[in-house]
Amino acid sequence: MWLLDKLLNRLISEGRLTVTDHDGKSYDYGPGGDEETIRLRLTDKRAAGHIARYPQLGAGEAFMWGWLVVEEPHDIRDLILFFTRNAKKIGDDATHAQGKLRKFLQKAAAKFDGINLRGKARKNAEHTYNLTRRLYELFLDEDRQYTMAYYRDPANSLEQAQLDKKAHIAAKLDLKPGMKVLDIGCGWGGLALYLHKHYDVDVLGVALAPDQIAFCQERAEALGVADRVNFELCDYRDVQAEDGGRFDRICSVGLLEHVGTIHYPQFYEHTSRLLKPDGVMFSHCCGRAGPPGTTDAWTRKYIFPGGYIPALSELVSESEKHGWQVMDVEAMRFHYSHTLEEWYNRTVLHKDEIIALYDEQFYRMWLYYLAGAEQSFRHGTMVNWQILYVKDRTAIPMTRDWITEESARLRDADEAPVWSLDPALRQAAE
Repeated sequence: MWLLDKLLNRLISEGRLTVTDHDGKSYDYGPGGDEETIRLRLTDKRAAGHIARYPQLGAGEAFMWGWLVVEEPHDIRDLILFFTRNAKKIGDDATHAQGKLRKFLQKAAAKFDGINLRGKARKNAEHTYNLTRRLYELFLDEDRQYTMAYYRDPANSLEQAQLDKKAHIAAKLDLKPGMKVLDIGCGWGGLALYLHKHYDVDVLGVALAPDQIAFCQERAEALGVADRVNFELCDYRDVQAEDGGRFDRICSVGLLEHVGTIHYPQFYEHTSRLLKPDGVMFSHCCGRAGPPGTTDAWTRKYIFPGGYIPALSELVSESEKHGWQVMDVEAMRFHYSHTLEEWYNRTVLHKDEIIALYDEQFYRMWLYYLAGAEQSFRHGTMVNWQILYVKDRTAIPMTRDWITEESARLRDADEAPVWSLDPALRQAAE
């Protein structure tokens, strides 16, 4: 316990944390104040050392394995937000691997993990996105948007915020009827179907998770648009190019996080071949509001193997080498923290069903993932980047007014659905 005790004494400068070790001895940290004390118990003698040596990995595993228990009325989200709010004062390094050798090994492992050849990329995608369909239905919005929602008002519902996100993206694409669009990493098909609905465009969506693509195809068939909105189980690197470019627009939402920095040259080179000379490429991805870094070991091991959140400098510098011109960049601050908070709340609402689908360890893993990701966007330096790339500067209007005007038109054209699993609806029905 002495190593964890040393770490917490250095970290906790506000609020109050009480830790009870496996032997029943309690330790207090922080000056206290108006907030209620957060109390946690370590149930295994190995827990304290496991957490202290590498807080991000060790704490996540201790919680998953039941070695770390947060006592009511608080939960793991309260603990993570409390801890990272304190850690923010002395820097993120406090939560990384402790010791020069461990730090070196973690960085080396993260770099190696980012090598995503075709077979590995497909395996990683299946690990992340091929979970039970019902799981995603339980915590995502009605359209299954598994990326940041756009909270024009934090009080908006998740369904409204995700609809507003699609409007914001569609406006930036500056689409015209009859255009051909490539949606790389198409998820569950919501954006592709939205673009076709509002602009009468042809869309090809590609992704690597078989059940995602099957679900997309089912949606397109049900809507009677499968002849115009096609979905393929395909690596974007295998999409065939044509002389002069095949697509008028290329979009990717939540895709670059899975590409791997070593593959950025290949990504920008291949997409350049796919896009027409007067085309536009749009990218929405999680990003670092600072220099390049590494993906923490817990996230790589349990949630996004092969994943990496890029710094803006990494994206811009690599795109420039392959003829792209960056015409518009928007940093989306805090929107993902609101999104993740709502995903967390919906997960908690469906605790029993998720445990029945998987087990308690999976449920605790999912809570830790969502809460940990939320803190990165709330207290850390994570943002979302939305970037427009062109080959020819005449490809988009001269001012950004078109984005504001078109997104407003699109928002007026749709009404957000109501979450079908909202407990209030069930209570009203009863």
